[in-house]
Amino acid sequence: MATTQHGGEGGHKLRRDLGLVGLLFAGVGSLIGSGWLFGALKAAKLAGPAALLSWAIAAVMILFIGLCFAELGTMFPISGGVVRFPHIAFGSFASYVMGWITWLAAVSIPPVEVEAVLQYSTGYIQSLGLPAMMTPNQLEPGADPVYTLTGFGTIIAVILMAVFVLINYYGVKYFARINNALVWWKLLVIVVVIAAFLYFGFKLGHFSGNFTRYGFMPGGWEGVFTAIATAGIAFSFIGFRQGIELAGESKNPKRNVPIAVIGCVLICGVIYVLLQIAFVGVVQPGDLAKAGGWEHLSFANDFGPLAAIATILGLGWLAIILYIDAVVSPGDTGLIYNTVTARISYAMGQNGNAPQSLTKVSKRGVPVVSLLVTFVVGLIFFLPFPSWQSLVSLVTSATVLSFGSGPIVLAVLRRRAPGFPRPFKLAGGDIIPFLAFFSANMIVFWAGWDTNWKLFLMLLLGLILLPIFIATSKRKLPPLDFKAGAWVIPWLVLLAVISYLGDYGGGLKVLSLGWGALAMFVVSLGIYIFAIRSGLSPVRVEREIENARSEAAEEETAIGAE
Repeated sequence: MATTQHGGEGGHKLRRDLGLVGLLFAGVGSLIGSGWLFGALKAAKLAGPAALLSWAIAAVMILFIGLCFAELGTMFPISGGVVRFPHIAFGSFASYVMGWITWLAAVSIPPVEVEAVLQYSTGYIQSLGLPAMMTPNQLEPGADPVYTLTGFGTIIAVILMAVFVLINYYGVKYFARINNALVWWKLLVIVVVIAAFLYFGFKLGHFSGNFTRYGFMPGGWEGVFTAIATAGIAFSFIGFRQGIELAGESKNPKRNVPIAVIGCVLICGVIYVLLQIAFVGVVQPGDLAKAGGWEHLSFANDFGPLAAIATILGLGWLAIILYIDAVVSPGDTGLIYNTVTARISYAMGQNGNAPQSLTKVSKRGVPVVSLLVTFVVGLIFFLPFPSWQSLVSLVTSATVLSFGSGPIVLAVLRRRAPGFPRPFKLAGGDIIPFLAFFSANMIVFWAGWDTNWKLFLMLLLGLILLPIFIATSKRKLPPLDFKAGAWVIPWLVLLAVISYLGDYGGGLKVLSLGWGALAMFVVSLGIYIFAIRSGLSPVRVEREIENARSEAAEEETAIGAE
């Protein structure tokens, strides 16, 4: 039987150069990307002032998921944990499927952040992008423009992606130094924006009057939930995973991982809610009247909506800061995901369900082949998705779907390996893991069929590629363990069916909001129980755990020798 390879190909290993601040800031820096620059306006258009609830609900749902991964991350502080954990509990088939969708989601985030940089930059370099009207079947209300890249904009996008690669090539230590500085800037800017909006433009009369006249929840609960999945809200929280993906490169993962995962969600959740409050309170009643309500709210030059509001308030200095930050914030998040995506493909190579060349590590401790693959595939996403809005919903669904395996892995390992040390143990038995699994499924459901059919098509492509990889591989592969991971197939099929029948984004509207949630609850409970009864045997789980522990121990030894 083939086992998980320890260390990278070529004898080099990943280095643990990330401290607590570095790990926490990797999460915070990833959360504060492009989502907050566009999310306040887009969420308000879908949910009105009730967008406040969208941010708060999303924070709680993502926190459920993050708590599960915090326990797993301290048990197994290995790089690419989101991909490696399913391998320990379910074997190669489940880890391949989850790894495939996790990798696709992660590899598409640097391009979406680059597109955000260039969309804001269109305000002063108009040749970067052109406004194109949205097609009728897209979720964005009204016929508002979407800014797509021009040929010149695409060239600049490629250059920015190459910069990410160069920074990462010099190792995680330098990545952390750069990222820490950028995160301080990002935190300062978003706090300044909130404070400036509240002081110079916020009117309690606007805040109460706007939702008195047009309703607090003009889109109903459907608008609140749709905003979570499609307005960049859930997208703004998915960066919590960096504390897990980079756990293998943290100096004290048992302490650092739970603090980083939980801390970044709580910090950014508070910030986002305050930003939405400030945004609702600065919108002029005249602007709403002109637009006919929240659904069609827009501003002149709203390729950068927050900068547009700052200009309306006469805060030219704030608009300039926002235009600068529109390069820094998404750029930093793109840099982080470039780092993390390379670790995901490295982890898939370690699992034995991706080419071994992906585990090749340079003398600097960088998975160099994985880094180059991340760059090339990321460029491909610019072709079918040339704008921020066209890609963000798909990225959200794919990423949240990949998180769905974490709570189930946690439930299985508690039963198969109950005595394994857990430096951080989540209380409450199966309550939070199940709520986390249900939350992941609901966010995918809310994204709507127009988004999800593309997601499930990519999953089907991954399943087609699996036998091709097995047939052409030159190394001995671990067993497929299809029986242990068979729960993945009905899970994905039933998700697709409920999404198709649902009331969101192009669905058949057979299942309304309430019935759709009930159907998803029943499916989530059934799959949760099925998966727990599946999984590898306790003996196999123990063997896979030993492989993970041996790898972590080898890295510790290598670190001690440096």
